[in-house]
This record gives sequence, C-alpha cells and structure tokens, in this order.
Amino acid sequence: MELTFWSPIKLSITIAITAGCIVLLLGLILGKWMAHKQFKGKLFLETLLMLPLVLPPSVVGFLLIVIFGRNSFVGTFLEKLTGQPIMFTWWAAVIASTVVAFPLMYQSVKTGFQTVNTEIEDAARTDGANEFSIFLYISIPLSIKAIVTGFILSFTRALGEFGATLMFAGNIPGKTQTLPTAIYVAIDSGNMELAWLWVLTTVFISFLMLASTYLIK
Repeated sequence: MELTFWSPIKLSITIAITAGCIVLLLGLILGKWMAHKQFKGKLFLETLLMLPLVLPPSVVGFLLIVIFGRNSFVGTFLEKLTGQPIMFTWWAAVIASTVVAFPLMYQSVKTGFQTVNTEIEDAARTDGANEFSIFLYISIPLSIKAIVTGFILSFTRALGEFGATLMFAGNIPGKTQTLPTAIYVAIDSGNMELAWLWVLTTVFISFLMLASTYLIK
C-alpha cells in the first residue's frame, strides 16, 4: 500500500520539476526574444506558442503521437538515438507536461521582461557590456518575480497534467503513472480510499505552490 501510494507522487513531482526546468530555459530564451522584437509573423508565432493552453488535452496528446510516434521522422530519429521508442516512457510524460506548461511560463516571463526599463539595458551596452551579460545581470534580476511566478505556475500545471500524458505516455505503474492517472485508475477500480489520499495530496501540493506566488516580493 505504501509503495503504491508514494510511487505516483514521487514520479509526478520528478516529472513536474524536470518539465519546469525545461520550460524555464525555453521561456527565458523565447520570452526575452519576443518581449521587444517586432517582426512579420510575430502574432502567428505567439499564438502558436500559447495554443497548448487552450487546446483539449486529447488534441495535444494526438499531436505528440503524430510528431514523436514511430512513423514520424522525429520519432524514428529518437528511437535510433536512444534505442527505444519515446512513447510510453518517462520522457514522454516529461514532454507532455512541458508542452502544456510552457505557455504559462512564456507569458509570465515575457511580461516580466517587458517591464524592464530598456534605458538601464542601453546604459549597460554603452558601458561595454555584451548581450549575455545584460541578460544575466540586468534583465533576469529585474524580472525575477515574474520568472519565479511562471516557474511555480508551470510546475503546478505539469503536476496536474492528465489527458496528453495518458495518451502519449500511458499509465504504467512505477514508470509513467502520475498522480492524475493514478487517481483515474483508483476511481475506476472502486478504490475510493486511495483515490481520496491522492486527491488530497494533489490539492495540498497545488495549494502550497499557488499560495507561494502571493508571497513573492
């Protein structure tokens, strides 16, 4: 019982942290680039980046299967690289969580970078600082509240991902069974006691994470 209870919790937290770190890196890069850039097709690209936020999870899962499945170029390449298909693996769950969590990180980080006074960055350029130094020592520190908030929201969203994960990663106990899928199976099998324990655990973790966003100063 104890092993059954803790396994999806540990897996969900590990997947959410991994996905959170990936979206943090991607969000910083794309958020900074999109914050002040104006170019043809920007509206289309931004809409594309935010699309997973509004798409049904089943659609996201279907698209991931098409992109990373064994019949796709990407899926074939990754299978040759790793020696196994990407679907129904731990990394499949990470990819699904990353895709659905990214829009929250991106929007938060981009908004944070847009609030940075560009005169401060221009002054640093005048003093001879390169773009990476400006990004690392000026842009990020001045946007840290938005960055941390974006990470927390992304982590919480990744923790609760269900539909796309179920379709793309499956529900393999100890391997890809996360909290949401474990709750679904527990309810389906009539094990309401275990389902309630997982539900309360999810609510507790999510509540703490969301409450912490209001404490960021």
